[in-house]
Amino acid sequence: MAGIAQQDTGTGLSAANLQYLCAIVFEDSGIVLDASKRYLLDARLKPVATEQTLESLDQLCQRLQADGRGPLRRRVIESMTTHETLFFRDLTPFEALKKAIVPELLEKRRVSRCLSIWSAACSSGQEPYSLAMMLREIVPGVDRWQIDILATDLSEAILARAREATYFQLEVNRGLPVQYLVKYFARKHLDWELKPEIRRMVRFETLNLKADFRRLGPFDIVLCRNVLIYFDTDLKKRILAGIRDVMAPDGYLLLGGAETVFNVDDQFERRTVGEASFYQLK
Repeated sequence: MAGIAQQDTGTGLSAANLQYLCAIVFEDSGIVLDASKRYLLDARLKPVATEQTLESLDQLCQRLQADGRGPLRRRVIESMTTHETLFFRDLTPFEALKKAIVPELLEKRRVSRCLSIWSAACSSGQEPYSLAMMLREIVPGVDRWQIDILATDLSEAILARAREATYFQLEVNRGLPVQYLVKYFARKHLDWELKPEIRRMVRFETLNLKADFRRLGPFDIVLCRNVLIYFDTDLKKRILAGIRDVMAPDGYLLLGGAETVFNVDDQFERRTVGEASFYQLK
């Protein structure tokens, strides 16, 4: 953060407080911000300042410093995390899971009849619920299998919404096949609520990827998509090493389309499945 001139940035935020916000966001979440992202701080934190009846982000920083590690700091950190998601996001990997990877794992797990999946940084739940719907469609005798889908996120507020499993019309219009909407959702006033048979397949847990998560797993499939791009190289290495520790030896890791383990972790090897790229342990 060095080199930021000590003047107001034009957003009601002094350069010193900009540096302070970038530092606490990095400390608590691992998300890397700098002066070029001040527009993002402005957009995400002005509503927080308004909630606190504060007139500027500088005043918010003063309140933060007085509050220490209290609830306001958590509110700020959660506001800076990205919650962009949709059902069956980037359809290609879901097609690969449906046609190749899940059938392969079902065959390998035919004796134990157990399948474990981790959706990291799950946001408001569309990714893990997409997985649950897909599995109900393709797993023969699905109710005789022990299917565990763990969905985690840093934000307690967004997980509360995921547990509610109620989505706006716009959200179900984005990526969700109409036959799944009819089959697995029920009208709730103007919104759509997932039916219990899908909700029961997913459990939600608050988790900061900076923390030690080796207590989790083992997982047959790990989805950690569009997350690593926000972290520096050291934290990427730590997270990927942690994922290796919780993956089944024959498990699969799925990253976002712009993410790779190349030059970060050489213990994974890439496998192309259809048009999608997955990673397995060497």
